[in-house]
Amino acid sequence: MGLTIGVDIGGTKIAAGVVDEEGTILETHTVPTPPTAEGIVDAICAAVTGAGKGHDIEAVGIGAAGYVDDKRATVLFAPNIDWRHEPLKDKVEQRVGLPVVVENDANAAAWGEYRFGAGQGHDDVICITLGTGLGGGIIIGNKLRRGRFGVAAEFGHIRVVPDGLLCGCGSQGCWEQYASGRALVRYARQRAMATPEMAEILLGLGDGTPAGIEGKHVSAAARQGDKVAIDSFRELARWAGAGLADLASLFDPSAFIVGGGVSDEGELVLDPIRKSFRRWLIGAQWRPHAQVLAAQLGGKAGLVGAADLARQG
Repeated sequence: MGLTIGVDIGGTKIAAGVVDEEGTILETHTVPTPPTAEGIVDAICAAVTGAGKGHDIEAVGIGAAGYVDDKRATVLFAPNIDWRHEPLKDKVEQRVGLPVVVENDANAAAWGEYRFGAGQGHDDVICITLGTGLGGGIIIGNKLRRGRFGVAAEFGHIRVVPDGLLCGCGSQGCWEQYASGRALVRYARQRAMATPEMAEILLGLGDGTPAGIEGKHVSAAARQGDKVAIDSFRELARWAGAGLADLASLFDPSAFIVGGGVSDEGELVLDPIRKSFRRWLIGAQWRPHAQVLAAQLGGKAGLVGAADLARQG
């Protein structure tokens, strides 16, 4: 199969890209993300049509944030869009006249990294995305493992602290409450409130108050040596690495790939994640260690992965 289109549904924009067999994006078309569920379907179709002009497109892959059924056709539940058993595949196919595959967006990003990014050369890879929340994907034996009902790898909602912090999913103590962009900001605000004298750079980047600290401020302050910002990254990394150690006990991959916005800080976060992973890995001194690698495709991973999954059929 030749050219396919991948679709990434973001909070502010929907991007469609024409992708070749080497994972190269040849052309993109973006449209604003509408406020309604039905409007988003319209926007997906418009983005696909816009990107595909002048190209011989054979299939479309859509990355959707939510639970996608085992047939990769229906979005069972989307936390940020009012989709409940949404027949997305059928709706888009009818409008664009091409075969459509729907996949969870973290799964699509994981597949993109496995095929064309940091996972090349590995048969068994676990991906986690440290963004606003925490997502993931499982590739074992060169295959994307989705589970019987299609909703595997919701790593962010593994409960790591019994009766811990309330999560947006309704449960308590979920991993993403301790290892995510939201968690990073919470750590920074708490520390800046407790020891403002150690957070002068961090507070100066915002409005001067702990409540005004945002994720971009934590990253910028850490790069400038702010102790509170650096300690906040280390706390996130401690939880992230401990979780990877648990996943190693479950899946025994040869590599973990860490993506998402938080991972953009590179070794600032990856080095302490590796140290925490080794600290909590059972039998670490006697067993091989999985590599902990930075994702390479950045924000393109989901689009490229969705396009390639459509190619796979």
